[in-house]
Amino acid sequence: MSRAKKKLSYISVPSQMVNSLSSFSIHSFLVSPKRTSSKPCNRILPCWPLPASPRSWFLCLFLFGLFGLFGMIRLGYNLNSCATLSQLREFPKAQLGRELRSSSDTQKIANAAGGFSEPEALNGGGGNGQLETKSRGGRWRPPEEENEFWKQPDGMGYRSCLDFSEEYRRETPEIMRDRRKYLMVVAAGGLNQQRNQIVDAAVIARILGAALVVPILQVNLIWGDESEFSDIFDVEQFKRVLADDVRVVSSLPSKHLRTRPVVDNLTPAHISPDSIRARYLRKLERVGVLLLRGLDSRLSKDLPPDLQKLRCEVAFQALRFAPRVQEIGDRLAERMRSKGPYLALHLRMEKDVWVRTGCLPGLSRKYDRLINLEREKHPELLTARSSMSYHDRKLAGLCPLNAMEVTRLLKALGAPKGARIYWAGGQPLGGREALQPLTREFPNFFSKDDIALPGELEPFASRASVMAAIDFIICEKSDVFMPSHGGNMGHALQGKRAFEGHKKYITPNKRQMLPYFLNSSIPEPEFSRIMTELHRESMGQPDLKIGKLGRDVTKFPIPHCMCTYINNNNTLTTSHSS
Repeated sequence: MSRAKKKLSYISVPSQMVNSLSSFSIHSFLVSPKRTSSKPCNRILPCWPLPASPRSWFLCLFLFGLFGLFGMIRLGYNLNSCATLSQLREFPKAQLGRELRSSSDTQKIANAAGGFSEPEALNGGGGNGQLETKSRGGRWRPPEEENEFWKQPDGMGYRSCLDFSEEYRRETPEIMRDRRKYLMVVAAGGLNQQRNQIVDAAVIARILGAALVVPILQVNLIWGDESEFSDIFDVEQFKRVLADDVRVVSSLPSKHLRTRPVVDNLTPAHISPDSIRARYLRKLERVGVLLLRGLDSRLSKDLPPDLQKLRCEVAFQALRFAPRVQEIGDRLAERMRSKGPYLALHLRMEKDVWVRTGCLPGLSRKYDRLINLEREKHPELLTARSSMSYHDRKLAGLCPLNAMEVTRLLKALGAPKGARIYWAGGQPLGGREALQPLTREFPNFFSKDDIALPGELEPFASRASVMAAIDFIICEKSDVFMPSHGGNMGHALQGKRAFEGHKKYITPNKRQMLPYFLNSSIPEPEFSRIMTELHRESMGQPDLKIGKLGRDVTKFPIPHCMCTYINNNNTLTTSHSS
């Protein structure tokens, strides 16, 4: 009889268990010398050498079982962590911010974000992309980003173009050498009113050949804001950009400190450069210091091309916000952008806006009575056309849009329901209830208080102008911007977004669209078609009404501050700046 072959045994181990062991561990347990098998080895039944004794068998099985249990526990922990991160990806950052503010144990929420600190949790893991799915370009791209609503207008090749004439440049050295004349300006009003006056101050200084003392910001009696120029704007940037146009000094030289300046509290409206020289130059050369107040919208909008370019240079390049203001604004804007494009709304729904415009908020009879009573007490607050009824004002497009009207317009223009919306502006009459039509339709609806961390805005709590500057920065960086009403901030953003490449800016065509809002019989698809057609040319495209008088160049930078470059060499081929 032939000798029976000795059978070999095989141990089948789950792949998860094998993966949980290092190659060193496997080698240390399988110490028996290798034996050749009569059966071919395959991937399902690997050829492992067998232990020599039953005791070794039991030891191996015990150790395999122990490490297998450890591997399964570790696998479960990883799955649980993945689930936690997946939930955080879907968790709105502003909501997480509110949870952080309301929780007594904020560190637990930070730990839930994978051990990030609070700022890192809100910023997607400190910018490492651990909490967000990103495209190859490095930015998270949700499906709704491809929505037509986010499409930018055709800029038609227009770019910023501030080439001053030879004559203007020849005059500069003499102006910069002059140490005899100084212009002081007191800028009043809110942030954007002050911006307009600072722009005009720099232009007037150039016209008079005077050095401009860093403007004084008048204490705002409404908000009690005592901010100085350097609290809001970057003084060094202001001086550096204007170094070839206007000499800017931080304060008067000592020899002028006791000089009684020539004071003008009411500059005539629409004053021209020639009138400015005739009115002030002789006095300024004799006394040395001129102090101007009440500059708001006094300088003519129709200036020579070089002075129009100077206006743009001041508004769009020199007036940069102070570093710490810019930093907080950029940080909050990045949080808004962290999950894709966002829309910024400037909502003019404050009590004083309804009073001044002669309009009603459309909330309830209670609020209508409140506004009417306030207007009767202070008739001087009503701005122009006091004989018009509320209904006539509404149809003439003179009233701000309320939340319901903004909601209907955005839906008609194709804003996706999941759109992230940042809203800027003061507290609306009626509080958060006044915003309910918007928040119901667009739940991802945030203000700076929603997206800021606890205490992040506290240093600026008493600085209304700084808070307005933060709103300005976040709106400026948005993919789409829409104001509910005109105003200085909307005009400033319209010009800046145009100057930077015609970023989408929706101008509500109130006069033409409101009759359709009042007609409840129009089916929704037809209403959307009408609204889209009415706003086809109101999306921030280049405004080519060349030569129209009385247009503010800081709102409409074409033709003076933008040119077209249309050939392959990127040289100027068409310009409307002359």
